[in-house]
Parts: sequence; C-alpha cells; structure tokens
Amino acid sequence: MKVIVDLCIRYGLLALIMLLTLLVGFGSLAHPEWRVYLILLLPLALVGLWDLMQSRHNLLRNYPLVAHIRWMFETSRPYLRQYIVESDLSERPFNRKQRSLVYERAKNTVDSQPFGTDLDLYNTQYELLTHSICARKIEDTNFRIRVGGPQCSQPYDVSLLNISAMSFGALSGKAIEALNKGAAIGGFYHDTGEGGISSYHRRHGGDLVWEIGTGYFGCRDQNGHFDLALFTKQARRDQVKMIEIKLSQGAKPGHGGVLPGIKVTEEIALARHVPVGVACVSPPAHSAFRTPIELLEFVALLREHSGGKPVGIKLCIGHPWELFAICKAMLKTDILLDFIVVDGAEGGTGAAPEEFSDHLGMTLREGLILTRNALVGTGLRNHVSLGASGKVCSAFSIASNLALGADWCNAARAFMFSLGCVMSKKCHTDKCPTGITTQNPNRQHGLVVADKSIRVANFHRNTLARLGELIGAIGLEHPSELRPHHLHHRTSPNAIATMDKIKEFLPYRALLDDPDATPYAEWWAAASPDSFQPLQHTGPGQYRR
Repeated sequence: MKVIVDLCIRYGLLALIMLLTLLVGFGSLAHPEWRVYLILLLPLALVGLWDLMQSRHNLLRNYPLVAHIRWMFETSRPYLRQYIVESDLSERPFNRKQRSLVYERAKNTVDSQPFGTDLDLYNTQYELLTHSICARKIEDTNFRIRVGGPQCSQPYDVSLLNISAMSFGALSGKAIEALNKGAAIGGFYHDTGEGGISSYHRRHGGDLVWEIGTGYFGCRDQNGHFDLALFTKQARRDQVKMIEIKLSQGAKPGHGGVLPGIKVTEEIALARHVPVGVACVSPPAHSAFRTPIELLEFVALLREHSGGKPVGIKLCIGHPWELFAICKAMLKTDILLDFIVVDGAEGGTGAAPEEFSDHLGMTLREGLILTRNALVGTGLRNHVSLGASGKVCSAFSIASNLALGADWCNAARAFMFSLGCVMSKKCHTDKCPTGITTQNPNRQHGLVVADKSIRVANFHRNTLARLGELIGAIGLEHPSELRPHHLHHRTSPNAIATMDKIKEFLPYRALLDDPDATPYAEWWAAASPDSFQPLQHTGPGQYRR
C-alpha cells in the first residue's frame, strides 16, 4: 500500500496530465472547441515526459512536473524573504533600514525616524558616540583632508566620503556616467576600479582616482605587462587626481579574475587596452614588482610620471608582516606612500568564490587598526594618509572609521543604492533589474543619468551634513578630531567600554623604540623590506630561515 501511495505522489500528476491530454485529444475530433485545452495540457505532458527521461536532475526524474514547484519557490525565495519575511534589521549584507537611509538621502526626502530607535541598545554589537554638553553648530560640512606627502608636488583635498572602486565592465556605462556626474556635482572623487578610464568616466569631468590593478588595464602592453608610456598619457590628465595601486580587494583578496571574451565589447576593450572579444585576465599578483622595495620604487616611478600626483596603495589586510614589510621598506628607501586605503573583507562589489568572500582577509575594523598602528608605530603616520572602505553607508559608519584612525572613507554599494540598486544580487549574471551592473542596453534603459547623478550628489551631501551634526553634538570642530575614546562598544548587556580600552592603539614610534613591548613583536621581527616572505615563522614552532 505504501508503495502505491508513493508512486501516486511521484507520478500521479504526470499520469493525470497524460490521461487528460489523450482524452481531450481524441475528444476534440468530435468536439473541435476542446482543442483550446490542448494548449495547456500538451506542453505539460511534454515537459513531464522530458523530466522522466532527462538525466541531470534527480528530483525531476523521481517527481516529474511536481518538482518544478520546488524550482518556482526556490526562484522566488529571495524576493519573498526581502519583501515579506525578513525584518528591517535582519537582512544581509545590508538590511532594509540601511538601504532605506540611502534611498531617502539620495531622493532628498525626510530621513528622520519617529518613535525611537529600532535597535537593541543592549545587544553586544551596539556602538555609540558620546555627546557634549557644549555642543556646536557646524555650518560648513564640506569636510576635506589634504592627501599628498612631502614627495608629492600636486596634493589633493579629498572629501571625507567618496565613490569606491567599481570598474566599467562590472558596472554599466550609464552607471559609471551617473556616478561621475554626481561626483562632479558634489565635488568628491570617483575611483575608477581596475578596469581603466572609459569615455563614461571622462564625459562629465568628475575627479578620478585611477586604480591600477594586476591587469594594468589602460596602461598595459600586448603581453599584459605595465606600459609606462600609456600610463603617463592617462595619468597626466587633469581629471586624474590620484593614483591607487590595487594590491587586493576585500571581496576576493588574493584572487584574480577573468572577463569572458564574449563580454569584452569595443568600449571595454578601448578602456582596458585589450583585444575585442578576447578573454581579459587579471592575475592574482602584480608583475611590475615582487618585493616591498620594488613596490615603493614602482610608486616613485608612477609619482614622477604622473607629474607629482599622490600615489598610494589599496589592500585588504592579510599577513600582518607584509604590511610591516612595506613600512620597513619606506624607512629603508625613504620612498613614501602618499596614502593607504584599507578595504575590509566585508566589501562586496566584486563577485567572488564563497570561500573568499566569507572567510579570507581581515575585516575593515581589524585591518584599519592594524594599519594605523603600523604607521604610527613606525613614525610614518604624519606623512601617509589613511582611507577606509567596507560597508560605509551612514554618517555614523564614517565617524566610527575616523575614530579608529582613518582620514576619509569610500563607499561602493551605498552609492549603488543611490543609483537605484535593490540588492537583487544579480550583479554577476548580466541581468541586473536596475541597469547598474549589466552591459545589456535594454536593461540599462531604466537608468536615467540626469536623474540618478543628482541622487548620487544628494546622498553624499546629506550624509556629510549628518556627519557635521554628529561632530557638533560631540563638541568637536572637525571630524579629524575624533579619537578611539569617542567610540563606545557594548561588551555585554551590563557593560560598555571605549574602543581604546578594547583595542590596542600604539604610541608614536613604538615599533621602532620597543617592538617587543607591542602585541606585534613576532610579526615585526618576521617582516623584511627585501621580501614579502617572512624572515621567520610566527607562533609555536617558529624558526629562523
């Protein structure tokens, strides 16, 4: 009996459809009007037979037709969760509350919330800034920080919020154009990403930070190696304000990439200096340098041939001794980076293997504090500016990063939200419903540059205005005055502590004067300016090479 029931569950629907199809088919000979029912029954019967015979899906073979109900729910599951099931605070990587904040500021509508906070103020992830009795009113919230060390002849005044690296190719031409026009309106910079400088970047003249990755797109020879002449031609454009060497990115540190040849259009090929229709490869590491000293010599070369513009690096922090090796190389060669941008592992505009996006690289907070300590501990902090990127979407997220050592912040996905991104997570499929991450002209039709560029500028302006209000409430005059003791973190439902009591913040020159007294003694000893390989293994069982 159980066997019969099981067979009925598995094949009953197919048997019923087949029977009805035969009955209607023969019946339509006498009743021609019945043929309309075959329009529905015949395709279902054919699909059921195909399910039974195909060999790819176990469920379809065992449950013909019925298993398609599962695929339907699986396809609709993300939308049901986002719009019906999940709360305003539960979704990842950005919850509805965070996205709504960006939407409201981009649209220039009310971003105030009634009836108190939705957050659990006793949750151990809760953080706060303390306010002053002597609060201030800050009139000018167009906050800026000058970037460019003593070896730079064209320093740049960086806004405290900018567009993080997203390449043309990953984003559509219209998205790039809208972002750059918004940057031009708002007076902040637009990082090109490693995909080169396209016509869409240049169309509206917004300030650019040119990111150079391992593929050297826009400044490469036919073999994929760095081409100094091409670099010089691009870097000396007035629109290019800084040069950023990408060592790694938070979404997939240590992972290269391949843009399939079918996606390498004429426009992408022109921007990247690659052949049309040929797969475009980004290696996992640079070929222009292999050691910390060679990296700094490359920095000096780029600074010279760009006309003295600021040159720095962007990386997701991995092995700590490699960061210390770069600091030691600066001390040994007297060649300085103008800036370092720390990209947190929570970054996500680059599609990546799950293991890379979930479990590789340091998060922004750990990476930022380590980099701050490396620069302060070696006495280099006064010459090297520090940027931070990774899930920045509000004035509080900017303020918390500045309190931990950053000079400014970059945001990628927040600016995508300002363009109208609905977090459908179709970025890698070329089927983005909002036209932001697709090269399909029909899908790009929905993105109107004139409208979205204003929203980009609005989000930037309104977020910095809120930052100004926060800074005034704390009793400070400028965000650069924020320190770790201003940021409090709840450690338990009954305890709260300032970040300087939770994390280690090194004093000036601590790594030079007494490295053994710091938590980084082993990593510092392992670091060499002549190699990214450690001089010794750290931890149990260490030995000298």
